[in-house]
Amino acid sequence: MKIAVLVKSAPNPSVRPELSDNFLLKRDGREGVLDPGDEHAVEAAVRIAEANSGEVTAISMGPASAFAAVRRAIAMGVQRGVLVTDPLLAGADALVTARVLAAALRRGAYDLIVTGVESTDGSTGTLPMTIAQLLDLPSVTFARRIELTTGVVRVERQTARGYNVLECPLPCVLAVTTAANEPRYPSFKGVVRAKQTPVATLSVSDLSLASSEVASAQKVVAAEDVVRRAAGEIVEDASVAPARIVAALEKAKVLR
Repeated sequence: MKIAVLVKSAPNPSVRPELSDNFLLKRDGREGVLDPGDEHAVEAAVRIAEANSGEVTAISMGPASAFAAVRRAIAMGVQRGVLVTDPLLAGADALVTARVLAAALRRGAYDLIVTGVESTDGSTGTLPMTIAQLLDLPSVTFARRIELTTGVVRVERQTARGYNVLECPLPCVLAVTTAANEPRYPSFKGVVRAKQTPVATLSVSDLSLASSEVASAQKVVAAEDVVRRAAGEIVEDASVAPARIVAALEKAKVLR
């Protein structure tokens, strides 16, 4: 069974991110880590591979610093790694990213493509479904529990009111939530193997994509810090507290 897991290099959460003059996140020369949400996707892919004699390939798009995310996935149990990196992709929007990753996925006949729900930096949440559309594959999103039988994946799909039980034929795109599993910590043997395993690199020309296909249609025109929240109000007088709470809820339009 051939499985692909999509991984992204996200800014190190312990380091304050910086924006360039064109309001894009500075990534070159900055330390990146495997996106926390993608750790659950890697864990899901590795578990499925272990139970079905499969092989997992981690595929990413980004600058040279994204190698770290791919190697982290290998340290967790992935067998192969692919990084699509090209100066033409700097500042790529979600649609361009989906086109590039879909082109990379077409190079391998994968039975299952596993992703996280959304990245911690972009948070668009559109990539899994867009890739499925571009590859003409069915998709199952927000999977919190996964079972694989012959040619079919059965999942509990998380919803606002609980969950739905869905079945989807393979091949398909599967997006897993953080509730799906507890990601394993890489072993020393896995870390050593990650350093020794070659990671294939691809460019836009390798994927036979036209310049128009990697031209972003979106542009960031401004960015500013989030306004700090004002301090909360403390009401010590129990006789007036209920009325103040009701007034606050009415102002927030919680009460009708």
